Amino acid sequence: MAYPDTFEGFAVTDTAKWSTTKKIEFTPKRFQEHDIDVKIHACGICGSDVHTVCGGWAKPDLPVIPGHEIVGEVVRVGPKVKGFEIGQRVGVGAQVWACLECDTCKDNNETYCPQWVDTYNATYPDGDKAWGGYSSHIRVHDHFVFPIPDELPTNAVAPMLCAGITTYSPLVRNGAGPGKKVGIIGIGGLGHFAIMWARALGCEVYTFSRTHSKEADAKKLGTDHFIATWEDKDWAKKIGRKLDFIISCGNSATNFDMDGYLSVLKVHGKLISVGLPEEPFTLSAGSFIKNGCYLGSSHLGNRQEMLDMLKLAADKGIGSWLVEDSSPWTLKFQSMGLVKDSSPWTLKFQSMGMALKFPSGTFFCSMDVGDIGRCIAAAQL
Repeated sequence: MAYPDTFEGFAVTDTAKWSTTKKIEFTPKRFQEHDIDVKIHACGICGSDVHTVCGGWAKPDLPVIPGHEIVGEVVRVGPKVKGFEIGQRVGVGAQVWACLECDTCKDNNETYCPQWVDTYNATYPDGDKAWGGYSSHIRVHDHFVFPIPDELPTNAVAPMLCAGITTYSPLVRNGAGPGKKVGIIGIGGLGHFAIMWARALGCEVYTFSRTHSKEADAKKLGTDHFIATWEDKDWAKKIGRKLDFIISCGNSATNFDMDGYLSVLKVHGKLISVGLPEEPFTLSAGSFIKNGCYLGSSHLGNRQEMLDMLKLAADKGIGSWLVEDSSPWTLKFQSMGLVKDSSPWTLKFQSMGMALKFPSGTFFCSMDVGDIGRCIAAAQL
């Protein structure tokens, strides 16, 4: 069998061997009147993919085909789909369904719907399984399919569909704009977008990293201030109570100076964590009382926020940091790093992310380079 009855993709079948994938044929969800089939041209490699397939967050529903930073073209539309046409370039992010009927959805908070369905490692209410973007095609409800502005190249826009919206939404929901002082913790796939969005929205940006090794990159991205929390003495005292809110993009809670970060917030300021470390934060109730600050989180962004983010990127010329290289590689990430091979891949590499291009599509990595050794293996479709 073949499309439209079945799709192909790269699946992880064993968490103990999560860095090895197997090409499989699978049956997508049943086609419904609001569904769109997308032929995939590119898919980002997100840190969430690794946390999922290695079992770091929880035991996955194997086999899993990861990938939720998807760009492709529309090849089929349901009878009730409006605003999309065959051949149109579109994107799909980390969510593919919500009921769109509950009070939460009607309040434009569909990313918090009690029944939300993730792009992969999830099950629809009718029992069908959700399969991700390391595939030939994906089938998605039209509410979670987004037109891509012509100004945005596929390679630059793909990681925005998760890493981009994950940082854009909490910024705008917390009033990012001129006169606001915003902190960004971590400079990886999430953090580099957070800096660019905050700058584009007119904020004064404070970027936090453990050392000064990424300071030059942070300045190029647009930060106004750089703080190395392991190297700058008394950093928290120097900027105490200056920030309106902080977006935490860190991937690790190890030696995370929660007290220090909370102390630089204004009274009733917020720390919003969008990074999801596998280990817990260490907290004390006493840390919040001095300035009455808050700790919270954020999940993706609603449809209008996604459309607004893509427009902002197009208007301001914002894209993922990628540098192209024509070296031939095979996508095989082990703890010792990349393994060179004669397979026909194109490597694109930068300190904020990477992409591997092959004849039928592209995989992008929107992770911090320090995490690249944990990426997923893949083979050519």
